[in-house]
Amino acid sequence: MTRERRRNRLGGVFDLLAVAAALGVVVLGLVNLRLVGETGLAVRQGTIAAAGLLALGVFWRTRVRYLGVLGWLAYGTSIVLLVGVLGLGRSANGATRWIALGSFTFQPSELAKLGLLLALAAVLGSERPAWQRFTVALLLAAVPIGLTLLQPDLSTAALLAVLTGAMLVLGRVPARFLLPLAAAAAVLAPLAISLLRPYQLSRLGSFLVGAHQSPTGSGWAVRQARIALGSGGLFGRTGDPLRGVRAQYLPERDTDLALASLVGQWGLVAGAAVVLAAIVLVWRLALASRVPRSAHAALVGGGLAVLLGLEAIVSVGANLGLLPLAGVPFPLLSYGGTALAVHLAAIGVVLAVRRDGARRRLWATARWRNPRPRLVRLAALGVSALLLAFGLYGWRLQTTEGAALEVAGQDQMTRCVRLPATRGAIVDRHDAPLAVNAVAVGSGVDRVVVVPALLLDRPADLDRLAGLIGRLPADLRTQLRAADPTTLSLPVADVPGSVGDAVTTAAIAAVWVDPEPRRVYPTGALLGPVLGFAGVATPDDEKRWPGLPPGEIVGRAGLEQEYDAVLRGIDGQQCLYVDPAGVPVELGARRDPVPGADLRLSLDLGLQQQLAASVAAAVRAQPHPRGRIGAGVAMDPRTGQVLALVSTPSFDDNLYGPPIDTAALQAASQAPGSPMLEHATQGVAPPGSTFKLVVAAANQASPVWSPNQIVPTGADFTYGGHVFHNWKPMGPMNLVQSIAISNDVYFYKLAVALGPDAIIGTAQALGVGQRTGIDLPGESAGYLGTPDSVRSAGRAWYGGSTVILGIGQGELQVTPLQNARWTSAVATGSLVTPRLGLAVGTGTSGWTALPAPAATPLPFASALGPVQAGMRAAVTGGTATRLAGLPLPVGAKTGTAQDGGLPDGQYDNWISAVAPMDAPEIAVTAWVQGPGTGGNSATAVAVDALGYYAAHRSDVLATAPVPMP
Repeated sequence: MTRERRRNRLGGVFDLLAVAAALGVVVLGLVNLRLVGETGLAVRQGTIAAAGLLALGVFWRTRVRYLGVLGWLAYGTSIVLLVGVLGLGRSANGATRWIALGSFTFQPSELAKLGLLLALAAVLGSERPAWQRFTVALLLAAVPIGLTLLQPDLSTAALLAVLTGAMLVLGRVPARFLLPLAAAAAVLAPLAISLLRPYQLSRLGSFLVGAHQSPTGSGWAVRQARIALGSGGLFGRTGDPLRGVRAQYLPERDTDLALASLVGQWGLVAGAAVVLAAIVLVWRLALASRVPRSAHAALVGGGLAVLLGLEAIVSVGANLGLLPLAGVPFPLLSYGGTALAVHLAAIGVVLAVRRDGARRRLWATARWRNPRPRLVRLAALGVSALLLAFGLYGWRLQTTEGAALEVAGQDQMTRCVRLPATRGAIVDRHDAPLAVNAVAVGSGVDRVVVVPALLLDRPADLDRLAGLIGRLPADLRTQLRAADPTTLSLPVADVPGSVGDAVTTAAIAAVWVDPEPRRVYPTGALLGPVLGFAGVATPDDEKRWPGLPPGEIVGRAGLEQEYDAVLRGIDGQQCLYVDPAGVPVELGARRDPVPGADLRLSLDLGLQQQLAASVAAAVRAQPHPRGRIGAGVAMDPRTGQVLALVSTPSFDDNLYGPPIDTAALQAASQAPGSPMLEHATQGVAPPGSTFKLVVAAANQASPVWSPNQIVPTGADFTYGGHVFHNWKPMGPMNLVQSIAISNDVYFYKLAVALGPDAIIGTAQALGVGQRTGIDLPGESAGYLGTPDSVRSAGRAWYGGSTVILGIGQGELQVTPLQNARWTSAVATGSLVTPRLGLAVGTGTSGWTALPAPAATPLPFASALGPVQAGMRAAVTGGTATRLAGLPLPVGAKTGTAQDGGLPDGQYDNWISAVAPMDAPEIAVTAWVQGPGTGGNSATAVAVDALGYYAAHRSDVLATAPVPMP
């Protein structure tokens, strides 16, 4: 008796453990409902749980002799209710599964699980012949399974079918009956696909292709479950202020995916507690099947153990994405009053069976007459092992993919609005504005932007904003309510910069100010092609700068394009958290935009204006100026800093707006003289006699004549049967004299003596036929033909080709900037890279010098003295004497080139000059098309430019040095 009492006491402890396990799962289910914001459901579920616990206690006290009556009553009632569902049931999601009585709903299929279990236990636990037990069991199962399929509720029907099979095995039905049944089930299983509803097919398809990878349907649901499971951590995120928003992304968080929801809210520890409680229940119920006095009672315990274990496995597997999402809730945890009450009552029944068996063990039937259920402990062991394996998989999911899943969860609820950065200004070397933002000069507006859904929830903030922007609160509220709830940003006012500053200072949540992107160019057409313009990025721009956001403003031409990465700045962003419908619910992180840096140029605005006026006047001075062009360059020959860069005709960058002046832009693009081109770097023409500096330098680099050698010249030169004329008859001269007076015959003969290779080699050393490397897009390389390149093009290089190359004609086209560059190199002995960008930064925070390529010394620099002397002689007594009156000693070379693209009597008129000649500080090159007489002379342009420089020399050079990076 002592051992029996101990066993009974131990059984009582285990009964209490089973009840505690069940109660723990119920409590965690209620906690989950509360955490996801379903307080009403939690109260309802708690009420039903109390009733279920009461039923558990009542049935615990039930005697086994009443088990049969209870079973047939439950079975019969469930059948009646299943039939009633077909005619009176309530439908949802394409299925009719519930009976509604006012606010109370009941799901008969849940009662059918218990009714079928008890009925099968009664039949299979009887002493009838095996074939009768088998046949009656199948008939009993067919009725609820068929009625459930008609709802249709395939998941419950499948669960009932599996329960039936398990009960047949537990009830020791011989294998000769079970094997044919199993074979028939295997054959008919594929036909079950035809019974699937579209949403069920979607679930199955999502699972087969990888449910967690599918972006929609059940794939979406499983992905959300994995995010919740993987990112919940060990103890969850109950302190996360966005917990409620995150929970909304998990569908069926109160039913099918309640386990994932609980882990997401309270962590893996809570999920492990639920799984452990399920294992305890399964084992407790399984062990209950070992002690009853009858096979009938034993099968009730074993069957419920299998049922609960199967439901737990399917639910956990579906939550992890390891099994299809079959719509099977986790027992006792998921919301559902019918299931909760039935499960608690069923546990009470089984515990009553064990209690009865423990009390009356002495009078129990002999084991050979009361065989225990077959494989029940093995089934419990399998359920436990599988649940533990699933738990380990969940732990591994957190450790290996948790971080990525957390990021995925954050990303899916985050939407970010771009906060455009203010574009940096472009200024001259003295900080005079050349390109600025419209707001900065008082001609633009700021745009006030709000998040409608958030601002509507803050009436006080809405009223305050309305006052700041000068709108009636009612009007503003009406506008916000009319917007789509998912709108992330809505412009509500365009205001002056001062008002925009006031709105920014007010720091109203869900409100910010975007600066107007319009660019203003105060100098108009003065620097049109040089500065370029900014506008919305085109597909070509997106290729140039991958990753541009839609609508980004970028530099589209000129310096705006060249230095776009500096000027554009870095856009900021205001992130918002949205619910699954896309409606903003909370402000997220904000990253303020970083304004673009200002760009300081080497240009001197005063010198630019003077040079532009002089070039324009020279072009206008010709008899027929339409279509004629001119260009000018002023450059520091020591550093390459460009002091002025002029192109005539030009265009006004302000035409690009916004709004774009389409008509004016079209007129400019079609106007004579190609005003859209930057002629100083993109226009090309034969350089004429200015190229004689290159030929003279070639003689110094590869001497064939002494610079002092007197060479007979005259009025013309005959070579190869062709006569090449001088521009006027001249006597014998040396190199210096020939440069000064621009003696064509001297250079014809020198070119022949040198040969094309020597001339071309020196020209290449001086940058002829190459891009200078100036920091402007679209620079032309010009053209320097060689005998080989000419022959490759299908033409011939004649002896006369070398002759006319000596005076800058023939296979030669250069830009004004190239001309200025070689003139500077001859004057200083070093080849520089022209640069416009001087420094970046701001006038308040300081400037940082932009790195510039170092000058390259010429290998023949020491031999260039005679060429430099010739340049000086051209001013003191040669073709450039108009420069002699300047207060600085100037060296120069003039040139007049015939151009097949110009009418008769029209030429490309050139001059390149440097000053002071003994220590050059400035090089000026001018190119003017026209007759080259009177006011049309390029020399007049150089006189004006160098005169301005001499008068303002200290101002031009006053730019403070800036540190290198």
